[in-house]
Amino acid sequence: MNTYSKGHAMNKILKDIINRFHVIQGRKVNYIPGWDCHGLPIETKTLIELRKEASALPPAAIRAGALHVAEREIIKQKEQFCELGIMADWTTEGTYRTLDTSYEIRQLRVFQQMIEKGAVAISTLPLYSTYIDAGLIYRNYRPVHYSPSSLSALAEAELNYQDDHVSRSVYVFFQLEAPLETTNTVLADRFRLQSGGVKLMVWTTTPWTLTANMGIAVNPEMEYSFLEMASGETVVVAKERISALSSILGSSNEIFTITGKDLIDFTYRPLFPSTPRSIAPFKIIPATHVTPESGTGLVHCAPAHGADDYVSFRALGLLREQDSASLICHVDSKGLDVLTSGTHMVIEQLKKMGDVLVWEENITHRYPYDWRTDKPIIVTATSQWFVSLDSIKEKALDALKDITFYPPESRNRLESFVRSRSEWCISRQRVWGVPIPSLHHISSGKAVLDARSLAHIIALLEKNGPNYWWTASVSELVPHYLLTEFGTPEDVETIEKEWVKGTDTMDVWFDSGCSWALLRDQGIQSESKGVNAYADICLEGSDQHRGWFQSMLLTAVATAPEADTASESAQAQVLPYKTLITHGMVLDQEGKKMSKSLGNVLDLMLIIKGGKDLKKDPAYGADVLRFWVASVDFSRDVALGPAVLGRMSDSMKKIRNTMRFLLGNIGDEKSRESLVRVDVKDMSIADRYVMRELLYLEESVLGHYAQYNFSQITKAISRFANVTLSALYFDITKDILYANQKTSLERRAVITVLEQVLWRLVFMLAPITPHLAEEVYFYVSGASGPKQDGLSVFTKRWVPLSDEIKNTLNDVEVQQDMDVLLKVRSSVLGLLEEAREQKHLKNSLEAEVDIIVPNNWAEQGSEIATVLHRHKKFLKTLFIVSDVSIIDESFLGTGDEEWMYNSPLNFPYVADALRIRIRPSSREKCPRCWAYSRSEEDSLCDRCADVERVNYS
Repeated sequence: MNTYSKGHAMNKILKDIINRFHVIQGRKVNYIPGWDCHGLPIETKTLIELRKEASALPPAAIRAGALHVAEREIIKQKEQFCELGIMADWTTEGTYRTLDTSYEIRQLRVFQQMIEKGAVAISTLPLYSTYIDAGLIYRNYRPVHYSPSSLSALAEAELNYQDDHVSRSVYVFFQLEAPLETTNTVLADRFRLQSGGVKLMVWTTTPWTLTANMGIAVNPEMEYSFLEMASGETVVVAKERISALSSILGSSNEIFTITGKDLIDFTYRPLFPSTPRSIAPFKIIPATHVTPESGTGLVHCAPAHGADDYVSFRALGLLREQDSASLICHVDSKGLDVLTSGTHMVIEQLKKMGDVLVWEENITHRYPYDWRTDKPIIVTATSQWFVSLDSIKEKALDALKDITFYPPESRNRLESFVRSRSEWCISRQRVWGVPIPSLHHISSGKAVLDARSLAHIIALLEKNGPNYWWTASVSELVPHYLLTEFGTPEDVETIEKEWVKGTDTMDVWFDSGCSWALLRDQGIQSESKGVNAYADICLEGSDQHRGWFQSMLLTAVATAPEADTASESAQAQVLPYKTLITHGMVLDQEGKKMSKSLGNVLDLMLIIKGGKDLKKDPAYGADVLRFWVASVDFSRDVALGPAVLGRMSDSMKKIRNTMRFLLGNIGDEKSRESLVRVDVKDMSIADRYVMRELLYLEESVLGHYAQYNFSQITKAISRFANVTLSALYFDITKDILYANQKTSLERRAVITVLEQVLWRLVFMLAPITPHLAEEVYFYVSGASGPKQDGLSVFTKRWVPLSDEIKNTLNDVEVQQDMDVLLKVRSSVLGLLEEAREQKHLKNSLEAEVDIIVPNNWAEQGSEIATVLHRHKKFLKTLFIVSDVSIIDESFLGTGDEEWMYNSPLNFPYVADALRIRIRPSSREKCPRCWAYSRSEEDSLCDRCADVERVNYS
């Protein structure tokens, strides 16, 4: 847990957009922010601050320090979330922390339910004797992902795979021995003829595991060749690998070929004499995971260091139940680092063995790393606690069928993770976490974790706090029934000698995976129809398919009430979530992962508040960052950097300027109270066109919010603000707003439109840019500034345009007519720009426009001509010129203007083109409205003269 990162900011902003949308729709939203507080990062930070190694401190000291660090970081993050405008109840009562006693006890009760449920039979329990209920939780000594840098086991969800890892690989010879028994007499005779000895050639990228070799695997269906070497020795490799290995083997002669199944049960000599002979003989075993894609086709097996090897040996009965000695493992916490010095030492030892080491080389390949420390992990056998997933996997996959995924393809990712897992390693060798409250009987080696012991311990921890596990004496924790069953005298001294408490803590994914139980215990459940779920939405990064999304699903399914029928099961099962939304990662503006080593990490507070030099590091504010989050396709990895922020800032400035224009023209609260608004049916075509565009915008935005398609919202709003409003409507209505009589129908109609546009935009923008929306709302509702008292815009409900207005606007003639008029306008603007470039005019009002209609349009282009004549009075407003004439081609005069520009304009399905001509205005400039519409003898144009008469009468 650190100050929030780019990913945290993106995640919280996306959630806030969704929450605010539902609030402004009039819905009640139950959003409970929480913090995952346990795990390695906090513990590591604590040890750095304490300047101590973990081994030098008692658990209580580490936990106290970690608590302090976690609470300090929570305060920082809370402040930063507020800076981002994240709307929530940030009080203690309105949030949760996984370090809180109430949360930890709730988590232990979920764990207890899993102990009590399931059908894992005692006979199938793995190595190391355990004394647990026949439930989902069991203890096993087996290979797991282990992080030397974290000194803890890791689950698959805690691994990152890197493609550029370099390993030292070796090819070695194992000496083949005759089979103990074989019915293949021909093979036996051939084997005896190989006087130079037969050697099995094996390749491995983990030379350090050769000391733990317990077998060599072959594919029963593959062909294997016996090759005679120049030295007289015979070497066995897969037939398909001979060509690839020729540079290592040198010249050879194929003696004969057999299938892998004929090699099974042959024995061989181990490389290292330290190998316990009690485990001998060492056999060649069958394994279908052996392929001819790499290596030699013979695979070195170390079941203590490989999951495939372990499974194969268990299936063949080569590992004895409840006997750790049957698994060879030389790795401990005190020896050499196996990936570096340990590997080097093994290779040096191989060199001393004569002709055992055939070849050595470095290879670059894909390898798992600890996702926290970014260092390579190993696979090694340790005693860990597991959740068996085999009995709940299908239920979990069935449950996913009822869950909605955004984007839809993310369903496959989560399903594949669930389907590929058979168990979940939940124990960690850390102090800062929720304890796994197991009790260990020393003399018998049994680990006890059953429902009765857990009930006893949970009661103590609920009373005294979870820290009590670390401070209480074991005699307080061992329940009386265990003393009886294990024959332990009841005096404290004996109990302390015969029993110890476990030191493992739970996987942090188990912590967060129990968060649904918080909703369950508070009686909170989705009210949406169709699916029984606690939460309507869970939204996280794509990495959570193997983390939180999965752990919540598994714990919820594992603890669901039993039912006799499928229908009862569906009713009994309450899913942790109804909808899963996944977002990508935040990269730098070049698409690279942000890291301190590359120097491309962005300081989010610097983005919001700016730096000391505001020219270098401008203060963009939270809304720009929020607008960026909404503008990208968040389902993919997204880029962020100074250039991106600059573009977002420009986009926000344009929207802000749009809002300023709207606010500046609709008047204050008092003037709006006296405004006589105009019905849509009485508006001009431009007004109705904008209202129609506004209607479609609002409907599309509502749909995109419902589908979490925020990038389409920002695009649509920006286009509406920049194109429909700024470049068109604002431009053509300024004359009406500034020069018309204040109470004229045209001006009131424009203000009516502007008012509707303002309110629609406020509501549409509020979830994404709440600071801007609140600021606008404060001003429009009568407050004089953002610091004045006033209700939030989110106390109002976003009510879409009324059905009556919708019906009025559902007039296709408006759209059809405007399509024609805007096409003509585009041609006019092009000619005006040409005249401006040639220095013939400075202002478009200095020009008049002639629209010249072809003679034959009476038949072919009558509809277009009709549109032009129908809106003739509006054309000069649309073109922002002083006058517009529509002239039949047959009445066109020669003209003797100082300058003139013209251009043809073609329409589909009409043979002859319309001609557009611009020329200097023939009248005088009106000093009030600046239009060239005044007679030479008049001081004002007719319109302005009428306005002045009314104003001064």
